[in-house]
Amino acid sequence: MSAVALLGTGIMGSGMARNLLRAGHGLRVWNRTREKAASLAAEGAVVADTPAEAVAGAEVVLTMLNDGAAVARAMTAAAPGLHAGQVWAQMGTVGVAALEELGGFAREQGLVFVDAPVQGTRQPAEAGTLVVLVSGPAEPRLDPVFDAVGSRIVRVGDEAGAATRLKLATVGYAITVTAAVGEALALAEGLGVDPELFAQAVTGGPMDSPYLQAKMRAVLDRDFAPNFTVRGAAKDTGLIAEAAGAAGVAVDLAVAARARFERADAQGHGAEDMAAGYFASFPDTP
Repeated sequence: MSAVALLGTGIMGSGMARNLLRAGHGLRVWNRTREKAASLAAEGAVVADTPAEAVAGAEVVLTMLNDGAAVARAMTAAAPGLHAGQVWAQMGTVGVAALEELGGFAREQGLVFVDAPVQGTRQPAEAGTLVVLVSGPAEPRLDPVFDAVGSRIVRVGDEAGAATRLKLATVGYAITVTAAVGEALALAEGLGVDPELFAQAVTGGPMDSPYLQAKMRAVLDRDFAPNFTVRGAAKDTGLIAEAAGAAGVAVDLAVAARARFERADAQGHGAEDMAAGYFASFPDTP
């Protein structure tokens, strides 16, 4: 098993960490807020005080942080503990522009850089059933690591960045579907229709799906425990719009969804599951 360093133990990273430990990997973890990593010590992880301490001696470095700036800060701080030949899998959603900068840092440090964002939320991360999108050099040292955190690997290409571009398309689909579900339920309510009747109308029909059911029940049951937050959805739709603009593609749904999530965040729902974007339909309600 590999000696792995994981930088970032939030909603996704903590689930990934537990599955790495269950698979027998030696694991050092670091998180900007140490308390979010501390519980992993009881399960066998070494909680490092600094990124440099976490990566020292590791064969594989994983980053699972909120955005490109956070990854850049962590890896810059990790530089004293890095060594040439280490493999670095960047597994968060950071966007195209940030990935180019991170790849440049990897070349300067002599690291093997692999673009490997994951598809999934809290439950797949905890169950070890994420879909790992991979581009960049084929690196056997990552095989047992990806097997521990995911149930499927989608090889996108040899160019680091191809996986991130695919991730923007897949996460954009999930985010816009979530926004549409919240808007439909809010519209029913606003028109004086019991939103549960919307659920009855679509369940079992051609518009139904497990994802629709999950986000619809979250709204109807007012259960907004975060799997992927409103604030995270707003961030990712911004990355989608940025990449689309550079490619000359209009992404009207992503832009509209971003406005909804930003409005819900301003209402105080930023740390809740992105299904709470539903509240953006009622801008005059705190």
